[in-house]
Amino acid sequence: MDWVWFLFRFDGRINRAKMWLAMLVLLGLMMSLGAVIAAIHSLLGGPASFHFGARDLFRLVDPDAYRSLTSADLPRLSIKLVSTSLLMWVYFATSIKRLHDRDKSGWWMVPFFAVPGLYNQFAERLPDSYADQPLAIAALVLCVWGFVEMYCLRGSRRTNRFGADPLTPPPPHDARQRWDQQSEIEPVPHKAGPPPVWRVKPGYE
Repeated sequence: MDWVWFLFRFDGRINRAKMWLAMLVLLGLMMSLGAVIAAIHSLLGGPASFHFGARDLFRLVDPDAYRSLTSADLPRLSIKLVSTSLLMWVYFATSIKRLHDRDKSGWWMVPFFAVPGLYNQFAERLPDSYADQPLAIAALVLCVWGFVEMYCLRGSRRTNRFGADPLTPPPPHDARQRWDQQSEIEPVPHKAGPPPVWRVKPGYE
């Protein structure tokens, strides 16, 4: 399998099994990066625990996330930004290919991922009233819908606008020797008279 295409490119289609595999790869990357960063912090000073996830991405659009920052937080935040960007790139690349398998545009990541994530980021600051309930229900419905679409439902059983069905077996390999036209013809030696002609070798007629 082409792992560069699988983890980092946005074209083509992947099936459900490869989507679950991508989530296992992301989990392994998160654990590995977390362990390395925690070890660096323990050697150089700073908090030994370290976590990152999708919520860090939504904090970029939250003004309150910047008010308590100090210059000492910049190295930690830089590492977190790079790590989160890598993980989010892999997540988006694999999720969009899975949406393509469902014959859906990658823009469906907006209702399936961005809208629930933004609601979770700002939910605590919304007024506590019954008017908030429809937003919470809508965010939950979109989140569940996205999970079912990408992790549970089979893709298109045909070639769609994004490529061929990834479950279609490749055509069988033809082991027969290819016909070589040059091996079956030979030039007639030049003689005085008409120009040389081509004739079929004896035994190939």
